[in-house]
Amino acid sequence: MRPLEARRGSRRLKTGAGTVTDDLTWLRGRDDPRVLEFLRAENERTRRETAHLADLEDRLYREFRSRIQEADRSVPARRGRFFYASRTEEGKPYRVWVRSTEPDGEEEVLLDENRMAEGHDYFHVGRRTVSPDHRFLAYTRDVSGDEDYELVIVDLETGERLDGGVDLVSADIAWSSDSRTLFYVRRDRLKRPHRVFRHTLGFDPSEDALVFEEPDAAFHVSLRRALSGRFLFIESTSAITVAARLVDAARPDGEPVPLCPVRPGVEHHLVDGGDALFVRTNDGAKNFRLARVPLGPDLTPLDPSTWTDEVPHREHVLLEKVEAFRDFLVLTERREGLRELIVRRRPDGAEQMVPLEGDVRTVEAGENLEFETDEYRFVLQTPVTPPTTSAFDPRSGEQRVLKVEPVPGFEPKRYRTERVWAPAEDGTEIPISIVAPADIELDGNHPCLLNGYGAYGVCNEPVFSRPTLSLVDRGVVFAIAHVRGGGELGEAWHDGGKMLNKRNTFTDFISCAEALIGLGYTAPDRLGIQGRSAGGLLVGAVTNMRPDLFRCVVAGVPFVDVLATMLDSSIPLTVIEYEEWGDPRDPDYYDYIRSYSPFDNVRETEYPHMLVTAGLHDPRVQYWEPARWVARLRQRRTDDRLLLLRTDMDAGHLGPSSRFDWLRERAFEHAFVLATLGADDPGPGSE
Repeated sequence: MRPLEARRGSRRLKTGAGTVTDDLTWLRGRDDPRVLEFLRAENERTRRETAHLADLEDRLYREFRSRIQEADRSVPARRGRFFYASRTEEGKPYRVWVRSTEPDGEEEVLLDENRMAEGHDYFHVGRRTVSPDHRFLAYTRDVSGDEDYELVIVDLETGERLDGGVDLVSADIAWSSDSRTLFYVRRDRLKRPHRVFRHTLGFDPSEDALVFEEPDAAFHVSLRRALSGRFLFIESTSAITVAARLVDAARPDGEPVPLCPVRPGVEHHLVDGGDALFVRTNDGAKNFRLARVPLGPDLTPLDPSTWTDEVPHREHVLLEKVEAFRDFLVLTERREGLRELIVRRRPDGAEQMVPLEGDVRTVEAGENLEFETDEYRFVLQTPVTPPTTSAFDPRSGEQRVLKVEPVPGFEPKRYRTERVWAPAEDGTEIPISIVAPADIELDGNHPCLLNGYGAYGVCNEPVFSRPTLSLVDRGVVFAIAHVRGGGELGEAWHDGGKMLNKRNTFTDFISCAEALIGLGYTAPDRLGIQGRSAGGLLVGAVTNMRPDLFRCVVAGVPFVDVLATMLDSSIPLTVIEYEEWGDPRDPDYYDYIRSYSPFDNVRETEYPHMLVTAGLHDPRVQYWEPARWVARLRQRRTDDRLLLLRTDMDAGHLGPSSRFDWLRERAFEHAFVLATLGADDPGPGSE
């Protein structure tokens, strides 16, 4: 069977800007038996052509698992009279969520994901939240990977499941103060979260009241409860605009109150301090400022002209996130590409920067469940430092380590990290995070895997990764290119790699690859590249642009059929994406997108070894994008190197839900990389 060469279902996509002739449109027929036959045949072809890697894959998988303490427990976090935690058990793939009345007291099991996942090939809990009175548990679950969740409510006193389930919802849920009213978000036929509903315990879900509806297809709706418990926040978000609304948590039947009129390009992110409402906004502030919002007697926000700056805008500091507690605020800021935590005391405004060492690291909030608290928990990690949970005391400035994630057999002295900068085509300096063997000599002879993302203002963080250690143990240099389109250096960094600046993302990545070669880390015949989703678009585009520069490519669920997808508003999320990539119905954007879309720029040339993955139930990057890309590559490439398509028939965009299946997938990818880069020696200290 050779369906890849078939030319069935040809169509012409007509726009005001031009016409696309598509001879592989038949692969978009999800219900067509030929499509499933094609995907299974490709999976079998991949299995056959990588059979020689089975031993290496198995060895890697065993290494990954050997670095996991399979029976482990998170640091208990207090909320009211209970301490909430999660744990994992030996040999079991999912987490168990528990609570107790003492940090190490007798556990009450809230959710055992292992039991709940039985009978499902995929299982994921989106959100879970216990009511303010601690009696009811609400959670959302996905059993297919398509991100259509079911809402479930359980009475924790009786163990009874209440009121039936509600299907086709997003993950977001939030309780009101009465512990009897739950808010949730429904999705439309294009999987856009667009309607907020209110459910009262004891009533049939068919009677649930519509609270808010977002009619604009460019926006999706999210929902959360303020840590203070005073408000529920409803946010309508497009790529460049965020409009916020408030619901008084003590009056769940009240109407949502808009913070202020919607203004295109302006973002408003709410946080409540209990006695003051704050908004993180880019209104007149490219890198965001924090404003205090006065409230009227009915808790209605007053006009923006009455707002006062709590934290002003700074040109070279991105205010990325704000968390509010009774006695202090925590500001997450970006400075020179690195996250910093600033603790700001209330009400005097005195600030302390939490000490964090190194220039290849990342930090994020830990489990902070109490509004009235005297400490702030955060998690620090680096490529050579396992996730470390610490508590910071805003009064004394002291911090204490609560837990270092155990990693059996890990020896940090065997590795080193560093950050270097690569000059882009226009002279812009692009940061690269590197982890390498401690004794590396820069002789230009090392295998290297360069990772990239570069979209949506998302930062590609240098995190601790057990699978990456197995690469470095074999002499591989692992590098992350922090290219424009991400948010590492502020909003201008994002703008520099989106819309009609998108090609900067690709040329930045090529510049990073050339810099690694020039600095002696690697050579073109030993350099692999890797990216997922929008990062898959990145590696697909640069592979077309410079196929001579790379030995192998790993493209995970890659967004590679950009032009056809952005011309089809019936595909989930397309309209939302116009503000990131542009609308190709406009001739300028049509030409620009077509100039880099990986599918549309495959040419008759030699390509690197390529591994491409897909998820049959993926709602973000439809399975047919990688499938069509591989088919086009088979039609036009002139080499006989590996070209592999592997589709997970049971999962979506995020891949397998089981922690062990996820490791197995990484082992397969790493075996491909090591073999094609010629670095499959077990390495020192490996089994």
